[in-house]
Amino acid sequence: MGERAEDLLFKTTGSKWLLPVGRLLGLPIDQVNFMSCQLFALAAAFWFRLYLSPGHASPLVRHTFATLLGIGILIFCFGWYSAHILAVVVASYFIIVKGDINNVHRYTMVTAMGYLTACHVSRVFIYNYGILSTDFSGPLMIVTQKITTLAFQLHDGTCKKSEQLASDQRLLAITARPSLIEYLSYNLNFLSVLVGPCSNYKDHIDFIEGRHISQRLKQHAAAAARNGHNGYDRTPDVSPLKAVCRKLVVCCCCLLFFFVVTRSLPITFNVNPDFVSHAPFLSRLTYAFFSIQAARPKFYFAWTLADAVNNAAGFGFRGMDGSGKPCWDLISNVNIIGIEVDFHARIFTFKYNNGLGITAELKVCYDRAPRHRLALTFILSALWHGVYPGYYFTFITAIPITMAARALRRSIRHHFLGSRGLKLGYDVVTWMATQLTICYTVMPFLLLSVDHTITYYRSMYFHVHIISVLAAVALHRKHKPTEDSKSASSSSSSAPSSSQCQPVHSNNNKKVL
Repeated sequence: MGERAEDLLFKTTGSKWLLPVGRLLGLPIDQVNFMSCQLFALAAAFWFRLYLSPGHASPLVRHTFATLLGIGILIFCFGWYSAHILAVVVASYFIIVKGDINNVHRYTMVTAMGYLTACHVSRVFIYNYGILSTDFSGPLMIVTQKITTLAFQLHDGTCKKSEQLASDQRLLAITARPSLIEYLSYNLNFLSVLVGPCSNYKDHIDFIEGRHISQRLKQHAAAAARNGHNGYDRTPDVSPLKAVCRKLVVCCCCLLFFFVVTRSLPITFNVNPDFVSHAPFLSRLTYAFFSIQAARPKFYFAWTLADAVNNAAGFGFRGMDGSGKPCWDLISNVNIIGIEVDFHARIFTFKYNNGLGITAELKVCYDRAPRHRLALTFILSALWHGVYPGYYFTFITAIPITMAARALRRSIRHHFLGSRGLKLGYDVVTWMATQLTICYTVMPFLLLSVDHTITYYRSMYFHVHIISVLAAVALHRKHKPTEDSKSASSSSSSAPSSSQCQPVHSNNNKKVL
């Protein structure tokens, strides 16, 4: 039986060239293939920026190279399973070209999300998703996000008047259907085909055609001129090399943490019968907190490496910060410091979902839902992740928690702003409460099954559920903010900090869950 379980670690529909490496390191072959492809993509990205730059190659050549290499990576990692990803991209392009432009966003979203859900269901109930074997759902999720985002931005640019759009929607609106090679390049390019991040179509086209950095420098210079400055004394150095090296150091730290700490704090021990039965509540709470903290670095590693790959190719430049240094975080998957030191559960959840790479698609839902925005956004997020019950427990639990966090912040925060000491105390307490709350909320996401989730909730006495519901009800105000104030709040929360970088629009909006 042990030999059978060991064999499953090295079972894949992708390439088996690196099987000896997997056996040597004791890692599943899929993880070895993933790591190898991402490191290869990193090297290819440097080559792409230096030798296939817009000055050396036409946009068609850059589109074609990025697409073919991306498809090659998919085939290497997933074998014939990559046909699922290619099929949904081709089908969606057919809808984009042939469909009614007034409804193309609806048709595309239903097709992409429907196919993704069908694949999730088949892997759970037909192919035994719990067994470690080739999992193509990650790239399919990224492609689904891109397909949906592009379709809604195309609808914004072709079917709506400018005054009907929010400022960020106007910036990202697409006014013409993309060509086939542009569409394939956007969805399947080697920079983001495995882990993302999801970029906006216009940003990707600017990058391929060589306008990505120059436009942002011009916007920064214009902003500086409005503030009374004369622009640049010399052309700024916007090389991504420092940003890439910094992110690779973060990757190494995360990888080291995973091998040393994460493996010693398994998530499943939270529902171990002996531990639940005999350990006191504070011990269970403490272990849950540290095991969740230890589980994050493996995600940070994958997301940060993907970010470094894009930056190495010259993609992801946001602008210059206040001190004149380049910001390479336009399409960043995750803000690690923002997540780890955040003081509010609502904002934490926004930033954590940014790390999951889903905020662009969910912003589409949040911005356009006529009512019940929060609930619909959470449901879409759970559906996008898959059909494991744990996902739905997490996002359904997050609804009353987010409502309670909003009500609590609105009701009491202003009482602590009178002095620096009170504000510091408030921040410390809310940070601790946020971390414990997120630990409770995210646990089912990692435990996955109903039985394990209920066991964990019982061991915690459902305390976060009870407290959040009581707080939301007790602090609920009959006077609801107007739609205008909601929109203003949404815009201010979703926009990146202009004091840090210029220009102000971002691809991965942190406002949405």
